[in-house]
Amino acid sequence: MGEFELRSYQKEVVERALKGENVIIWLPTGGGKTRAAVYVARRHLETTANAKVMVLVNKVHLVDQHYTKEFEPYLGSGYKLMKVSGDSQEKDFFGIVVQDNDVIICTAQILYNALINKEEAKHVELSDITLLIIDECHHTHKESVYNKIMRCYVEKKLKGQRRIPQILGLTASPGTGGAKVLEEAVNHVLEICANLDSVIVSTKNYTPELEEKVPRPQKTFDIVEKRTADPFGDHIKWMMQQIHGFMSLPPDVRLRECGTQEYEADVVILEQRGVSQDNRLLAQCALHLRQYNDALLINDTLRMMDAYRSLEEFYDTKVITAIDGTDYFLVGLFQENQVELKNFAADPRYENPKMAKLESTLLGQFGPDVQSRGILFSRTRRSTRCLLDWVQKNRTLQKAGIKAAILTGAGNGITYMTQNEQADTIRNFRNGILNLLISTSVAEEGLDIPECNLVVRYGLLTNEIAQQQASGRARARDSQYSVVAQKGGREIRREHINEYLEELTGKAIARVQSMSEHEFRRKVRMQQKFLVFATFFFADRKTEKKNRHAASSIRILCRNCFAEVASGSDFKLLENAHYVNVNPDFKNRYKLGVKVVLERRFEDWEPGCTVSCNNGNCNKDWGFEMKYRKVAILPNLAIKNFALETPDGRITVKKWKDVPFMVEEFTFEQYCSDFFPDLFD
Repeated sequence: MGEFELRSYQKEVVERALKGENVIIWLPTGGGKTRAAVYVARRHLETTANAKVMVLVNKVHLVDQHYTKEFEPYLGSGYKLMKVSGDSQEKDFFGIVVQDNDVIICTAQILYNALINKEEAKHVELSDITLLIIDECHHTHKESVYNKIMRCYVEKKLKGQRRIPQILGLTASPGTGGAKVLEEAVNHVLEICANLDSVIVSTKNYTPELEEKVPRPQKTFDIVEKRTADPFGDHIKWMMQQIHGFMSLPPDVRLRECGTQEYEADVVILEQRGVSQDNRLLAQCALHLRQYNDALLINDTLRMMDAYRSLEEFYDTKVITAIDGTDYFLVGLFQENQVELKNFAADPRYENPKMAKLESTLLGQFGPDVQSRGILFSRTRRSTRCLLDWVQKNRTLQKAGIKAAILTGAGNGITYMTQNEQADTIRNFRNGILNLLISTSVAEEGLDIPECNLVVRYGLLTNEIAQQQASGRARARDSQYSVVAQKGGREIRREHINEYLEELTGKAIARVQSMSEHEFRRKVRMQQKFLVFATFFFADRKTEKKNRHAASSIRILCRNCFAEVASGSDFKLLENAHYVNVNPDFKNRYKLGVKVVLERRFEDWEPGCTVSCNNGNCNKDWGFEMKYRKVAILPNLAIKNFALETPDGRITVKKWKDVPFMVEEFTFEQYCSDFFPDLFD
C-alpha cells in the first residue's frame, strides 16, 4: 500500500473520526478532504473486525476518479476494492459485490436501490457497512438520494438499532440553505448535521497552514459599461410586444421585464395556464416568448449573432410544424423581421462589450510564452458552445496560445457530453494539450482538475456554494478569480450577496461548533425526530395524491396540438425507471424519427428511434422506442411532453412522480401473456 502523511490541519479534522465518531469534514476545495477520508478508511480497516467501507458520490464520473486517484493507490494492495456505477454490470449483483469486497465506491443511487431491493443478489443492509463516506455531503437534504439513505439510517438509530455504520461526510461548504440571517443559517447547518447524524469539524489550530496550502485567489471585478445602443435587443422586445398584443394577455397577468429570468418564469407559468385552459393560442405564444427571452439573455451575455442563431434554429423547426393560425402568425412574425434582425446582429458597432472585456481578462493570463491554465464558467450548454466558437475564431486569443474545449454534464442528449468525452477533455487539460476549459457547473464540484491560474465566472447567477467551489479551482500561486459583468448588473449584486453568505456560513458553523455537547445532541435529536415524522407524513400525502384518480380516468393529450393520444391506464413502470405505453394501438399515434444512440449498454433493453406526434404537422417530440428483452417494442415517454385531462381539470407535470394516479409495474410475463396469448394457453 502507498504510504502518505496527512498535513497538520488534516490530522486535526480526522481526530474525532478516528475515535469512531460521526463527522462532517469541512475544508475548502483543494484542502485534501478525500485524502483525509482515505486515511480514516485505512485506519478503520486496520482496527475494525469485518470492516466494510462504502464511499458514496453524487456524480458518475467521481466513481472512477476517487477509485483511481485516491483509494486504489493507498488501499489497493492490502484490501479488495470495487467501483460500481450505473454503467457497471456489477450493480446487478451489488449485494454479492458488497460481501466480497472491503471497499466499495459507488453512486448513491446504487446503494439506495440495493437498500430497497429484496432480491438476495442485489440487496444490501446498512448493517453490512461499517464506515459510510459521503462525498459532497451538503447535498444531504430534502429529497436527494443522500438524504433518502440517511433517513433509513436515522430511523434505525431512533429505533435503537446498534449495527449501523460510522458516517464520514465531506464538504467544501454546507451553505446557508437560502437563509439570510444567522439564526436561520445555524438551523440549516444543524439540519445538515442531523441528516448526517454527525458533528461538523474544521481546523482551529492550523489555519495558517491551510491558508498556505490552499491560497485564496486574487478576486477582480472586470466591469463594463452598459451598451450605448442595442437595436438588436430593442427589435426583439418590439416583436415580443406584438405577441403580447396578439394573444390579448388575461387581465390578471402581469409579465415582468423582458430579458430577465423573472420574465422566463412568468411565461413558463403562462404556457402551463394555456394548456390547462385548453387555450392553444396562449400556450404557443408563451412558448415563443420564452424563445425570444432566451435570445435577449444570450444577447446580454454573448454575441448578437449567437442570439440570432438561437431564434433561427427554433423557427427552422416551427416552419414545418405549423398547424393553425396561431402558428402561422408567430412564424410569420419572425420571417418578416428575420433579415432586419440578422443585419443588426452582424453590425460590429453594437456588439456586446462584455466579450471585449472577457478577451482582455483572458489575455491578462494567457500568452505565447506563458504556461497558464484557466476555467471559464458559463450558465448553459449553449453558452459554452458559443464561447468556444468565439475563442476559436478570435485571432488575438489564438495568437495567445489558448487551446480551449467545453466541459459540460454527462447525459444522453446531443447537447450533452458522454462520460468518455468528459474524461478525455480533463485528461487533455491535465496534460497541457488544452489550457482553457469552458464549463457549466459540472467543473465546480468534485472533479479532479489541476491547479488553475485563472477562473472566470461569466454571466452567472448561482448560490454561495457554487461560488466557493468555482473560486477553489484557482489554486495556483497568484491565481486570479474574475467576475466579468455589467456595471450595476445582477451578476455583481449576486457575487456580493454570495460573499456575505459565505461569511454567514462560517459564522453559523462556528455557532454550532460552540454549542455544548448536550445542547447540540438535543437539537440534532429533535431535528431527526421531525425528519422521521415528516418522512411518514409526506409518504402518506404522496400515496394519497397517487391514488387521487384511477389511471383509466386520465386522458393523455399531446402538449402541442392537444390531441388525445392515450389513457393513463396504458402506461406501466418498467424496472422502476421507464414509463412505457403498452397499448398496441398507440403505435398509430406516433411517427418514428432518428435512431437513438446511447454511450452505455443495458442488460435488458436497447434504444430504438425517437417518437413524435403524427397529428398533422404537429411532430411534437415525445420520447423514444425501446426494445425490451429483444421482443417487446415499448414507447418510453417523457410526461413533460403531454397534458393530463383529469376529473379535476387539465394539468401538466414535469416528472412522472408527480402524476395524480398510480402507474402499475410492468411485468414481462404479463406483457407476453397479453400480446402472445397463443404461446401461453
